[in-house]
This record gives sequence, structure tokens and C-alpha cells, in this order.
Amino acid sequence: MRSGFLFAAVLAGALVVPAGPASAHGGDAPDATAYRTEVTGLSMSVPGLSVRAVEAGARLELTNDTGRTVEVLGYRNEPYLEVRSDGTYQNVNSPAAYLNRTLDGDTPVPSNADPAAAPQWQRISTDRSVRWHDQRTHWLTPGLPPQAQADPTRAHKLRDWSVPLRQGVTTIEVRGTLTWEPPPAAWCWWLGAAALGLAVTALGRRRIRWVSAVALVAGTITFGYAVTRASLGAEGTAPAIGAAVLALAAGVLTLRGRTPFLLLLGGAALAIFGGLGDAGVFHQAVVNFPGPGWLARAAVLTAAGAGAGMVATGLLRLPSAAPAPISSTA
Repeated sequence: MRSGFLFAAVLAGALVVPAGPASAHGGDAPDATAYRTEVTGLSMSVPGLSVRAVEAGARLELTNDTGRTVEVLGYRNEPYLEVRSDGTYQNVNSPAAYLNRTLDGDTPVPSNADPAAAPQWQRISTDRSVRWHDQRTHWLTPGLPPQAQADPTRAHKLRDWSVPLRQGVTTIEVRGTLTWEPPPAAWCWWLGAAALGLAVTALGRRRIRWVSAVALVAGTITFGYAVTRASLGAEGTAPAIGAAVLALAAGVLTLRGRTPFLLLLGGAALAIFGGLGDAGVFHQAVVNFPGPGWLARAAVLTAAGAGAGMVATGLLRLPSAAPAPISSTA
């Protein structure tokens, strides 16, 4: 009973883990994509000013430590964002302020948003760093690019892009490239997850404490992967963090001889939220993770396979529900 209460407490606490600091501009970021957006540099060197692509290329991030105001210009070269020494401001009269709210740019632009109107600045953050979607860096046409349709086996550079900035009367360009990359062999990663699940189940049939060790290792890997993504502003990581904590708790409690039902619950959470929830990384080349793509895929494979094996072990080890024998009287 005490184990059940402890497990429920861990579940409640884990599922309210914050997903990381909010960006100055809300929006959506994919777990994985076929398009690699890279910043190659600025048209001129400005000490203290840096721009990079983040969230698998879904947004650009500008950091202004120059001590002077830097403007990001919109699609009609109108003032869109200003990053000042006291924070970030958005021009509500810029159409980009609405188009850039989502990755697809499908937010309706109100009639009062006029790029020719005088800027009306609204403070949106106290940071000197801001993230935003920028359609100039994305592939917006439905379907595969023509180059990828003609040869889907290799990467294709689609175009060079630029985003204009302004500091005083000086215009600076952020320059970069957009590349389509072929998908990985997803079946290999799914096969690996299935093989791991079978191996963990086989271990569980011999000795359940070995599966407890697997739960601890898999929970640690999933926790590290999810927290790393959360620290970069990735969205939707709280369920994976919660699942990792549950898997760790289940491993500890099962190692101490508690009911295998806890192992079943922890494994289900790990497989669903740590594995299936991020399975898009198996199917796309560019992942929302700072390390190499194969490392992210290995972490998701571990969560899916180990979680499935924990579930199977828990089911096999549940006490039998067979009725007690009826005693006879002489």
C-alpha cells in the first residue's frame, strides 16, 4: 500500500514538471523535420550580436549584447522586432507579428496591421534574446521539393536565404541556407526497439531484478534526453520527463521486492511518452536536439523498447488470479 501511495505521489509531481522557459514568441516546433535551416553568418561582424537557428530550424534566435538597439525587419522591410538593452519589443502594426505566431504562418492578419504605419511597440520580454518563426527560412510549398522528388536518396540545397536587421542606419543581413535531407531508415530503429523489448522480456522471465536495472538505465537516459530538449525551449517535454521519473521509481521499488504492477505502469508511461511520443525522430533526418540525430534516435529506441519489455515483464509476473482450492470435509 505504501508503495502505491509513493508511486502516485511521484506520478503527480512528475507530470507538472515545467517544459522549460517560454520563448518571447509562442509557436510550434517539430520533433523532427526533413529541412535543415542553418545560419551561415552575418553580412558584417557586430561584436555582441549573434543569430542561430533553433528548434530543428523552426525558429531563429537573436541575442543582442551590443548595448545598442537592434531591429528585425518584417516581410515588407517594416520594423518588426526591437531588441533593446531593457528587453524585446514587438511592433503590433507589423503583419509579421501575426504571421510568425505559427510555423505555417496561418494566423489571420488584422486589418489594422499596416507595414506603412508608424510602429506601435509592445514589450513582450525583458530578455535581450528573442526567438521567432521566419518564413524566409522555411519551405512553405506543400509536398516534396522538385529536387527531392527527382532524387530522394541524397540531400539537396534548396536555396540561400537572408533576414534583414538594422542597427541605427546600418542594415545587416542574417544569411543562411535551407537544405532538404533524406529520411533515415525508420524500420531499423523500430526493429531495434522490438529487439530490445524482447530481450528485456526474456530477462524478466529469468529474474525480475535484472529488469529493475533496465528500468533505472532507461529512465535515466530518457530523463537526460527530455531535460536537454526542455532546456533548449522544446515544447511538450513534460510527459517524457514524468515518464522517466516513473520508470526510475518503478525500478527502485521493484528492486526492493514491491509488486510488479508498478513496473508495468512505469514501463507503459516510458514506452508511450518517452518512446512513441517522440517516434517522429525515426522518420525525419533533422531532429530537435543539440547532438547528432542518431543519439536522439537511440534515446527514443531505448524508451520504447525498454518500456515495452517492462510492461511484458510486469504482466508475466503479476500474481495469478486462480481461485483457492475448496477443502473437503470427511
